[in-house]
Amino acid sequence: ACRHPTSVRDSHGELPRQICCRLRWNPIYFNIISTKRTPIARTSKATALAVARAMLDKKATDVLILHVAKLTSVADYLVLGSADSDRQTRAIADHVDGVLSQSGAGALSIEGKASSQWVLMDFGDVVVHIFRQDARHHYGLERLWADARRIAIPGYTPPSAAASKPASQTRVRTAKRA
Repeated sequence: ACRHPTSVRDSHGELPRQICCRLRWNPIYFNIISTKRTPIARTSKATALAVARAMLDKKATDVLILHVAKLTSVADYLVLGSADSDRQTRAIADHVDGVLSQSGAGALSIEGKASSQWVLMDFGDVVVHIFRQDARHHYGLERLWADARRIAIPGYTPPSAAASKPASQTRVRTAKRA
């Protein structure tokens, strides 16, 4: 029951009808819904895969996605990638930022772009690390997050674990001859 009834004539001016102040639908909400369409939000896994694809576009090596949601509250996924030089590290970071910004998921923060030995990009639920090869082996984030589940990147075959280790860490077994 409305406390503020109002009588209004209909469009032909013939029959009065009562309008209640309580509408069945809100015209402001209806206009927003009918005119403005927002894209469906990406899942954090889709964002991690998009980052990995963008890194591979710029020839990043040893690209790896780690699912760390059960291990930490900081992020759901870590994406790791390596570059051969400072210039390539910067190019990969710029490309990842550009690709995700176009899709509406820009980086919240980017650190280390000036030195370019280790660039860290924060996309909320996805944290991206782009290293120079020597810095990646020095910090060893794969060892730190060894309990994390690795996510496969469609169409990409990662190098074997033995091939990704530096020569000083690999052991060569030789058989003794009698």
